Amino acid sequence: MDRRDFLRKSAAFLLGSFFGFHGLSRAFAFDNHLPHSNQLPRIAMIIDDIGLTLSAARQFLQFGVPITFAILPRLAKSEEAALEIHAQGHQIMLHQPMEPLNGDLDPGPGALYVGDEVSRIVSVLAENIAQVPFAEGVNNHMGSRFTASGKEVHEALCVVKEKGLFFVDSLTSNRSKAYKTARELHMPAAYRNIFLDNHLESEYILRQLRRLKNIALNYGHAIGIGHPFPETARAIGLFLKDMEDSGISLVHASDLVLTA
Repeated sequence: MDRRDFLRKSAAFLLGSFFGFHGLSRAFAFDNHLPHSNQLPRIAMIIDDIGLTLSAARQFLQFGVPITFAILPRLAKSEEAALEIHAQGHQIMLHQPMEPLNGDLDPGPGALYVGDEVSRIVSVLAENIAQVPFAEGVNNHMGSRFTASGKEVHEALCVVKEKGLFFVDSLTSNRSKAYKTARELHMPAAYRNIFLDNHLESEYILRQLRRLKNIALNYGHAIGIGHPFPETARAIGLFLKDMEDSGISLVHASDLVLTA
């Protein structure tokens, strides 16, 4: 499978389920949103699935605005991408593979599965974090089955907390317990509001970005997750022109986590 097929298939699973719970993030926990302040509304954009090539990240580095890159572990360019992204002042997260509901889909190397012993969860996560230099946080890659399993997700988040990292629930399932568990563990956590590119058309992605902006205007902050497709990069470039004089600031994901 080549890079584009891998990313498309990963995104298809992650984002195809979006149709079944597109209102979830709005209803999920706005009672847990960040305290109101005098700050400008803020948006964080996370670009998932980095690690197969360096060019995937570079098309977003050119924008010169804060972007958070979620890097898959154990891929050919995982470590090198992390070093280059960090050198340019952007934030890095581990994009932790987790078991999906669809058993025909492979979440990739370094994945966590329902039924894993605590010792395996600890060792796999520790190795994955070590493979992504400068990682400050973690979000889930796939994981619709794993994040719905309270026991395993609790054990995984205990490791994330112990490592001093924040967590962003990608919300690949409306049954995810990950964000709630993270809050119960009193660790810095957030969840995505919108998937940007479940249709690979720049005009559609631009509309999603504008929806993200409206959420930020209404609630003070919003997190969008996209993937390293040329269509996504093109739409973000157009969106940044829209953002001029918008009164919204672009920030890294860590700036939008709810702390204990």
